[in-house]
Amino acid sequence: MADVIYQAQAPLEFIPPAFNPLFLRVVQLLLPTYINWQTAITQIEAENVEVLVDLYRQFQEDKIRFMLAFRHPKTDDPFCLAYLMSQLVPKIARSQGTILQLPIHAHFIYDRGIPLWAGSYVGWIASRLGATPIQRGKADWTGLRSARDLFANGKFPMAAAPEGATNGLSENISPLEPGIAQLSFWCAEDLHKAERPEQVLIVPVGIKYSYVDAPWGAIANLLTELEAASGLPANPSENASIESLYPRLLSLAEHLLSLMEQFYTRFYHQKLPDAKTIGEIEDRNEALAVRLKALLNTALLISEQYFDLQSKGSLRDRCQRVEQAGWNYIFREDFKDVKGISAVERALGDRVAEEANARMWHMRLVESFVAVSGNYIRENPTVERFAETTLILWQMIAKIKGDKGVHRPQLGKQKVKITVGEPISISEHYPAYKENRLGARQAVADVTNDLQHALEGLI
Repeated sequence: MADVIYQAQAPLEFIPPAFNPLFLRVVQLLLPTYINWQTAITQIEAENVEVLVDLYRQFQEDKIRFMLAFRHPKTDDPFCLAYLMSQLVPKIARSQGTILQLPIHAHFIYDRGIPLWAGSYVGWIASRLGATPIQRGKADWTGLRSARDLFANGKFPMAAAPEGATNGLSENISPLEPGIAQLSFWCAEDLHKAERPEQVLIVPVGIKYSYVDAPWGAIANLLTELEAASGLPANPSENASIESLYPRLLSLAEHLLSLMEQFYTRFYHQKLPDAKTIGEIEDRNEALAVRLKALLNTALLISEQYFDLQSKGSLRDRCQRVEQAGWNYIFREDFKDVKGISAVERALGDRVAEEANARMWHMRLVESFVAVSGNYIRENPTVERFAETTLILWQMIAKIKGDKGVHRPQLGKQKVKITVGEPISISEHYPAYKENRLGARQAVADVTNDLQHALEGLI
């Protein structure tokens, strides 16, 4: 997080999309080099690109409007989607003899908080690429109006991650947020009012990462590093394999849970499941899952109690409410006029901002684990699942240590498989949506459920 969030300041400003075609051209030309230079990705392949070629053809012929709803396991996902659009779609279109107007692009919807921790330049780049931000955890009407207008009238289709945030797991999809479905129905409504004939579609897009060569040695080295940071004795494995590393991973997870349970029990006076209760669970994975769930709930309670929030909904919903409450304490309406604020008011505001950021730290820990279960590796013991779980533990330790600017370790070269799913028709659901409020809510829920199943089917 940037140091600026430790200080009280004016409310976050909306970053309006300001698409620059020349800037997009430069970005698309440099994209393959950037991916090879800055990521572990060595290969990107895609299935069913022909579907996307035809959708872009229909879009450019004013027959449809559509939203790419993509999986979001990693922060590299937008680069993969950009590669799909700028490189693979034109290539397949040429091979088919389909004429598409270039550039092939999309208006991405992104979290307004990203420029706060990634750097303000990210907002500038996103704006020039025609992206539009939305603040999570609140009714951001300015952001929603921008996204709604782009969906109905933008130069390109839309693209967004319905999971709302990365979860670090290629083969586990977080519960989807209903915003994608709602925006799609708004688009259908706007087209209907304008008497425009375009159909509205949501296109599920799967993204899956795999290692070119199984990086068991790199995983073993990272485990050794995490064990040392956690106070566990060095226990290097002679032959790095899932058989030798899995017990170490379980022991590390149990040790970290014990440290965090002591932390919250001793210093925050929270009650957690006692050793006797946990001891009655024979399976180590199941015991870990129970302890983790209780710990995440406790950590969120620390944040929620400070911000006077109710503990309701899923962990992700609760995280988003805490984040927005924290932003409200830091980015304040009464700090719009900086000149009219006294030195004492400024100091008190900074104190509140610092405390709010400290309370949000507990929520940040929870964010990393919202999709983690005790059975992820056991269900399918692949090197990818093992590596993803180990990296989540690395992220937790990095947050506890307060490491800033430290990049996530790259355990080995990866290849990416993108799969374009069958479009979901919003127009078919629209008659039920427009009947009444109950029908609208049900239609949004039905489409969200259909999208969830579609993305799960693309794994």
